[in-house]
Amino acid sequence: MNHAAIRLPLAVVEGIHLAGLVEEFTDVLTSFGEEPDPGLTRLTPDPYPEDADASAEFAEATHDDLLDRRAADAAVVRSGLSPFLTTAAEDLAEDEALAPRDVVIPASDIDAWLRTLTALRLVIATRLDITSDDDEHDLEDPRFGVYDWLGFRLDGLIALADAHDELPT
Repeated sequence: MNHAAIRLPLAVVEGIHLAGLVEEFTDVLTSFGEEPDPGLTRLTPDPYPEDADASAEFAEATHDDLLDRRAADAAVVRSGLSPFLTTAAEDLAEDEALAPRDVVIPASDIDAWLRTLTALRLVIATRLDITSDDDEHDLEDPRFGVYDWLGFRLDGLIALADAHDELPT
């Protein structure tokens, strides 16, 4: 893999909102408690749905590690978005909010970014009851817009990572 950084162009307001989503995601990961959270359950799937004992054993062995890895990935993304954490979107004039800014992602961090954006989409999809691309969506629900936008950004990041991998070293 080429070790140069990847530059992800975001409008300032996008960076602010993505940083906020990652913060909320981290809060969900770290506050996992006794009540099962369907979004987190989707991030820790049951490989043995027909065998309750094997499922319980697998969950006991892997659940906390999986969530810890998700939290570590989210921390990498949060760090990359730290320049956006100092500004509130509502404090910006329109031209400032829409101004492009590159997020510089070290090549070593790209997988954490891809896993985190994917996990965010899965949690939102669970909350919206989206299980396939064929599901009907309530387009008036603002969460669907966030879900769709994350998909757009994830596709763009994949394209940047693929192009990056094709560069000569």
